[in-house]
Amino acid sequence: MSQPQLSVVIPAFNEEGNVLALLGEVVAALRGVVPFEVIFVDDCSRDGTLALLQGARAGTPELRVLAHHQQSGQSTAIRNGVKAARAPWVATLDGDGQNDPADLPKLLAARDAGQADVKLYAGWRVNRQDTGSKKWASKWANAIRSRLLRDATPDTGCGTKLFERAAFLDLPYFDHMHRYLPALMQRAGWKTVSVPVNHRPRGAGSSKYTNFGRALVGIRDLMGVAWLITRSKRTDIRELE
Repeated sequence: MSQPQLSVVIPAFNEEGNVLALLGEVVAALRGVVPFEVIFVDDCSRDGTLALLQGARAGTPELRVLAHHQQSGQSTAIRNGVKAARAPWVATLDGDGQNDPADLPKLLAARDAGQADVKLYAGWRVNRQDTGSKKWASKWANAIRSRLLRDATPDTGCGTKLFERAAFLDLPYFDHMHRYLPALMQRAGWKTVSVPVNHRPRGAGSSKYTNFGRALVGIRDLMGVAWLITRSKRTDIRELE
C-alpha cells in the first residue's frame, strides 16, 4: 500500500453493531480521493468488535487494528491511534457511527483552502440527532467552556475532526483531552476552524457516557485546561548561522 496522506483514527468500545458499516462508509468516502489508512483502536471491547475488525482486514487493505491491553478510555485510544498513524494529517470519528464519513472530503477541502497556521478543523454538529437531555447538557457545557476558555468553538464534543499529526502530539496529554482540542491547539499558537458536519442517530448499541458522569469529569478538566492556558509561554526561535 502507498504511503497514506490521511490516517482516519476511530476509537471503539463494544460497537460490534456499528464498526463494519462505519468502515465501509470511510472506504467509500475516501477511495480515489486521497491515499489513506483506517486505524481502529479497540478499547478492550467485551463483545465481538475486535473479532469483526480482524476479519475485515482481508478485504480492506487500508485497515489497521490496534487493541489495548487494558481499558483506557477514548482519549488514550485516540492518542495511541495518532501515534501509530503514518500520515501527516489525521481525521477522527467516533466508533458509534453517529459521525458521517462523507464529511471527511469536506474537511480536507477546508484544509486545502485554509491558511497554513490552521492545524485543526473541528466538526460542528448543526443538527444533532441525540436525546433532548443530551442536547441540553451539551448546550450548557459548550456555553460554559466557551466563556471560560474563549476558544471560539461552538461544538468541541463532535468526534469528527481533522488535524496535523505533529501538532496534536505536541499537545499536553491527559484523559478526556479530546474534548478540548480547539483550546489546546490555540494555546500552542495555532488557529482552529469549525466546519458544519452531519450528525446521525446511533445505529446500534448504547452510549458509554451519562450526562451526570460527564459533567463531574468535565468540571475538573475544564479548570485544568483553564490553568494550562494561564501558564502557557511560547516564543519563536531562530538558529544562528
